[in-house]
Amino acid sequence: MDIVDTHCHIISEDLAVYPRAPIGGNQSQWAVSRPVTAEGMVSRMEEAGIRQAVLVQATTAYGYDNSYVLTSRKRRPERFVAVGTFDPLRPGAGARLLDLVGEGGLAGVRLFTSGSTVPAQGEWFAAPETYDFWRTAEEAGVTVCLQMRLGPATRHLISVLERFPGVRVLLDHLGYPDIATSPGAAGAEVAELAKNAGLHLKLTHRNLERLHDAGKEAVDFLQPVVEAFGADRIAWGSNCPAAEQSLPELVGLAKEVLDVLSEEAREDIFAGTARRLYPGLGAARD
Repeated sequence: MDIVDTHCHIISEDLAVYPRAPIGGNQSQWAVSRPVTAEGMVSRMEEAGIRQAVLVQATTAYGYDNSYVLTSRKRRPERFVAVGTFDPLRPGAGARLLDLVGEGGLAGVRLFTSGSTVPAQGEWFAAPETYDFWRTAEEAGVTVCLQMRLGPATRHLISVLERFPGVRVLLDHLGYPDIATSPGAAGAEVAELAKNAGLHLKLTHRNLERLHDAGKEAVDFLQPVVEAFGADRIAWGSNCPAAEQSLPELVGLAKEVLDVLSEEAREDIFAGTARRLYPGLGAARD
């Protein structure tokens, strides 16, 4: 099976060339205890049967300094594309975005509005000051990864999608829906967002672990979400090495949980959607 990992992180061993500057001022625990270099990621990918990956900037290690993912992409273009963390509130955000996804080498950008070291959910991603960024991303066809939690901030996400209906947003970790409490209720919450055509979902271990725990009830989440979005708007990502499991284990987890879906749907989730969102990956090879 063709597999593209849309969500993995790399950390350099060279602190002089790539100094740590985590957003929020604190490094995430995984970045300190189990970092993986770009070459280490290639080895893990080979072990797991993954041909290509999207290097998502380790925001809780490097903040807005995207140097390491860009350098790694340049060194292994057959393996990687890079997504860098971006600040849409800075003046001239639209022009900077075009520079970064053009000659700058990024395949897309990420807005980090909440996470392990930023527990409060920011709403700044929908502020009027960001409209230049969103308008440019829409016009240029740039995929924007959004790290946020569904809940009070959902209305801000919807406002962006309605104002800029052509923009492509890839929601990290599905927005952390509460699958553990009720797979069915969580599925309905996520499925409701499918009416926004530009929204895509990134399915990672943070969701797959909860679905695995749900057993047969996992279908109560998967069925409405896949029916509403279509598998062509859902992409798998490992979240390695933030996830504690090995990369082969993470692939195995995804295959086990998604086995209830059709082969065509699984092909989209494991690679097809990623290749459409990030054309720099190229077409699948036999």
